[in-house]
Amino acid sequence: MGRLPFIIAACIFIIAFDIYCYKAIIAVFKKWKPTTKKVFAIAYWSYSLLLIFGVFCGIYLNLFLTLRAIILVAFFLTVACKLAMLPFLILDDLRRLFIKIFRRNKKSEVSTAQNTTADPISRSEFLVKAGLVAAAVPLTSLSWGIISGAYDYQVRRVNLILPNLPKAFDGITMGQISDIHSGSFYNKTAVKGGVEMLLAEKPDFVFFTGDLVNNLTNEVRDYQDIFSKVKAPLGVYSTLGNHDYGDYFFGKESSPAKVKNLKDMVDVHKVMGYDLLMNENRRLKVDGEEIGILGIENWGMGRFPKYGKMELAVQHTDDLPVKLLLSHDPSHWRGEVLKKYPQIDAMFSGHTHGMQFGVRFKEVQWSPVQYIYKEWAGLYQEQKQQLYVNVGYGFLGYPGRVGILPEITIFTLKRA
Repeated sequence: MGRLPFIIAACIFIIAFDIYCYKAIIAVFKKWKPTTKKVFAIAYWSYSLLLIFGVFCGIYLNLFLTLRAIILVAFFLTVACKLAMLPFLILDDLRRLFIKIFRRNKKSEVSTAQNTTADPISRSEFLVKAGLVAAAVPLTSLSWGIISGAYDYQVRRVNLILPNLPKAFDGITMGQISDIHSGSFYNKTAVKGGVEMLLAEKPDFVFFTGDLVNNLTNEVRDYQDIFSKVKAPLGVYSTLGNHDYGDYFFGKESSPAKVKNLKDMVDVHKVMGYDLLMNENRRLKVDGEEIGILGIENWGMGRFPKYGKMELAVQHTDDLPVKLLLSHDPSHWRGEVLKKYPQIDAMFSGHTHGMQFGVRFKEVQWSPVQYIYKEWAGLYQEQKQQLYVNVGYGFLGYPGRVGILPEITIFTLKRA
C-alpha cells in the first residue's frame, strides 16, 4: 500500500499534462471538422486513460510480465514524445502572456489589435507544429533503441593490471555481467544469445554484480534455466543489488512476505549454481596460489540501502596478495572503499546502466548519468585501487538502449 499514494499522484499529474497537450493541439487545428475533432478526442483520451490504467495495474497489481512490458513500452514512448513537445507549448504560452501584458500597457487597443491579431495565431501554429515534429525525434530514436539496442550485447575486453597478482593467475580470464533485471525481458531467444556470447569467451571465473530482478524473485522464473547455463571452471560468484531485496514492492519495513522473497532470491542463486556472497569472502586457488574474492550486500549512497558490511567481508583475508570485491553500487567505492579499505585491489559494480542512453566510444563516453555518478561506466583508478562499472546486461524502465549497449565484460588478469 505504500506506493499507492505516489502512483495516484503520478496519474493525476499525467492527466493534467494530457489536458495541457490536448488543448494546445485542438487550438491549432481549428479548421478540423466537428466529426474529426470528436474522433480525435475519443482516440486521444481513450489511449491516455487506458495507458494510465494499464500502468497502474501493471505496477501496483503486478500483471503478467509480458503484458506489463508492452504497457510500459507504450507509456514510456508516449511520455517521452509529450515531454519533447512541452518546451514549445510553454514558449507559446509565454509568448501569448507577453502579448496580453503588452496590450494592457498600450492605450491604443485598436492599433495593437491591428498589429497582432494575425501574427499570434500563425506563430502559435508554428510553435505547436514544431513541437509535434520535435516529438517525433524521441519517438524515432527510442523506438530504434527498443528494436535494435535492447539485446545488442557487446563484449568488452579489459586488461586488468594487478601488481601483486600471483604468477599462477597471470593471464587468467574473468567475465562480468550485471543488472540482468529479468522482470523487464520480453525476448527469451535474445537473452539466451547473450549468455551464449559470454560462454563462448570461456572465462575461468565469472562475476554477477546484482539486480537479478526488478522487484520480486519470481520474475526470474522464465529465465532461470538460461542463466543457470553460466558456468566457469573456477566458479560463478554473485552479489545482490538494490532491486533484489523487494524494497520497491514491499517497502522498507520487514514483513513475512518480504523475508520469504529474499529467501527465495538466495535459493535461486544456489539453484543456478552461483556462489552468492553476503558480506563474506572466498579463496580462489590456482596451482597452490590464492587470491581473495569478496562480496557484500548492497551499499549505496543517498536513498539506496546500505545492507553491506565490509568489516565482515574482509575478515581473514589479510594474507591474500590480491582482493577482488563485488559490490553492486559504484558509489560504494568512493563512499567507503577508498577511505577505509586500501587493501581492496579492484572492485566490480553495475547499477548505473549508463542510463541506457548516451554515447560510448573507446576514447569518449557521455551519458546524463555522469552528473549523478562520478564513476558510471568502464575502468577507473585512484592510486593503487581500481573500479570497473559494467553498464548492465538488461534494462529497467525504458525497454531499450540508445548508445549505451548491454555489456558482457571479459577481463584478462595481468601482473604489473
